[in-house]
Amino acid sequence: MTNSISYADAGVSIDNANLAVAKIREYARSTFNERTLTEIGSFGGMFSAAFPQMSEPILVASADGVGTKLKVAFETGIHNTVGADLVNHCVNDILVQGARPLFFLDYFATGKLEPDVTASVVEGMALACRENGCVLLGGETAEMPSMYADGEYDLAGFIVGVVDKPKVIDGKNIVPGDVVLGIPSTGLQTNGYSLARKLFFEIGGYKPSDFIEELGTTVGEALLATHASFLPQIGPLLEEVSGADKSVRTPLIKGLVHITGGGFLENIPRILPEGVSVEITRGTWLEPPIFAMMQRLGNVSDHEMFRTFNMGIGMIVICQEADKAKLIDQIRGCREIGRVTTGNGSVEFLA
Repeated sequence: MTNSISYADAGVSIDNANLAVAKIREYARSTFNERTLTEIGSFGGMFSAAFPQMSEPILVASADGVGTKLKVAFETGIHNTVGADLVNHCVNDILVQGARPLFFLDYFATGKLEPDVTASVVEGMALACRENGCVLLGGETAEMPSMYADGEYDLAGFIVGVVDKPKVIDGKNIVPGDVVLGIPSTGLQTNGYSLARKLFFEIGGYKPSDFIEELGTTVGEALLATHASFLPQIGPLLEEVSGADKSVRTPLIKGLVHITGGGFLENIPRILPEGVSVEITRGTWLEPPIFAMMQRLGNVSDHEMFRTFNMGIGMIVICQEADKAKLIDQIRGCREIGRVTTGNGSVEFLA
């Protein structure tokens, strides 16, 4: 007679899943607000969609992951920072269109569920959600034996935000003569990690615990630097108008670019209207030493560096010349790094 087989015998522990949810619930509750209409554990998260203060509310949604930065988390045993990375990355992606976040959902999948690891990841997400005024509305925790190596997991996030249609930032009013401003990043953010890991761990022979004088920290800590949200700096300026011409309502911020996968070369053209290009003057900002070190380790070309990494600039702001002083004054670390020119949507670098 065959012994009775349970789901646990197949490698899935419902008890561990319940323990993980119990740990997660309090983190999620800490992000709830008056618009949150359901508890964690509901089949679907419910959120009030009333926006009486907006003339034509537009929902803006995005989904993303953390990529192979997760591998660094596995190797160091530090899991809360990647949760914050995920939220902040998604917040920045909808911020470039002028949207403020409403709610966030996550997908966490692993081969064998470890409740403490799952809770640590969600703790980071909840912290970032609170800092961004965003509700952690729900998500999915999946245990899938044989799909992932021991101690590894995958992570994805989904965000929904809102912007009033007259205040959408779309770059369509960018013209030659406008100014390109850069806001500093906090390290690699969440992109380029497959190359970064190859450079440090395979070519350089470093371990995550190795302290590097040039970086002022360990390799692991440098690579796990949290991807910052730019909403606290840019949010207060989203509704402001340009002071250049009072007879015409022109937004203070004409365009925003989140420097993620594709670096400068792939991301800047995404917001440029026809007939313009951008010139970036290298040397107008401080490039953190981690980028120079990686370039040296692999003899990586400048073109490849600027197509893969953010090179120390996390977000780009485009505005009129007359407004740059105000933005530089109000956004911490912001500086002029380039100009908009007549062109075909290209990005050129000046020495």
